[in-house]
Amino acid sequence: MKPTTSTKRRLSFGFDGISVAEDEKSKRNCESYEENDAKRLKTEPPEVAPNCGFFEDLPDDLLVLILAKLSSTANRPSDFFNSLLTCKRLKGLGEHKFVLANASPKCFLANAKSWCESAHQLLKSCVDAGNNEARYSLGMIRFYCLESRRNGASLMAKAAMNSHTQALYSLAVIHFNGSGSTAEAAKKPKDLQAAVALCGRAASLGHTDALRELGHCLRDGYGVRRDTNHGQRFLHQANARELISVISRTPASTCRSVAMARAGPHPVNRFLVEWFALRGGPAAAGLRLCSHVMCGRPETRRNEFRRCSVCSTAVYCSRACQTIDWRLRHKVECAPPHHHEPNNGDDNGNDEDNGDGAAGAVGDDGDVDGDQN
Repeated sequence: MKPTTSTKRRLSFGFDGISVAEDEKSKRNCESYEENDAKRLKTEPPEVAPNCGFFEDLPDDLLVLILAKLSSTANRPSDFFNSLLTCKRLKGLGEHKFVLANASPKCFLANAKSWCESAHQLLKSCVDAGNNEARYSLGMIRFYCLESRRNGASLMAKAAMNSHTQALYSLAVIHFNGSGSTAEAAKKPKDLQAAVALCGRAASLGHTDALRELGHCLRDGYGVRRDTNHGQRFLHQANARELISVISRTPASTCRSVAMARAGPHPVNRFLVEWFALRGGPAAAGLRLCSHVMCGRPETRRNEFRRCSVCSTAVYCSRACQTIDWRLRHKVECAPPHHHEPNNGDDNGNDEDNGDGAAGAVGDDGDVDGDQN
């Protein structure tokens, strides 16, 4: 018996419905597979080519911060510049202003024997980037080593205006001694009031030598109204800071005065010592270096520095250097000459006790103008 037309329609309709349902089910399965594949691709790391790394994906800002941190903590120039030889990208970012502005003196200041035009250009680049340490260092080198007095003093003044303590104190020493004075100003080269003001500013920012110098000035009335009590108090505070620098063993102190007391000589002072040691002293005849072994400042004219009042052989750019050198070595070496001639106006010192541990050797002269010219 053959099926009727209605039965054919029902069977045909039934098969068509099953086919449509299966198509929809397979379509949904394909969509779910595609979604799972997309999720898997998002979670799994992308395949990396054998000769590529993630360095190229790092943003420049992050690399600049890393290089700035490295330049500020480097103990020698090679620690920083060897990293710039890795690739062209690091070399280019190493010249970024932010990196140069944060560079430490140990990073940009080479040894005196390695001084060359490229080292000079590096210092100038750091100065142009606004680095105060570079301004002070290049100012000291130009003032004392290259004998470019005006330009060197200008660089130190720019650093001092940004509260750089070493620059403030160095300018005070220059004013106390009248260093680098021109022939027109040779008759009265000193500016004691400006020197005392600079010492006071540096002392308020934590500079120990400036505090000691200010104490001597107040106690003796040198460039400022005499105030013995305050002067003696400042000398005791300077001694206390030195004691802190000896007994402190903390790697990184949060106290600013402790950190500055433990810092030791500035790298540019070591540069000056090495510079003049390689050249046998100042270029002009008759000029001498400060007898403090870690100072390095030379005279810019004859009889500019003060002399020891006992032996008359050691000379010092400041009373701070005189006191420190007395404690380090001169106390043992100092002895009066066998044939001591009367003072002819070239001696700055006298035999008074300075109250700072150097009695009889460190002179406290309330007036030192008579022997400086």
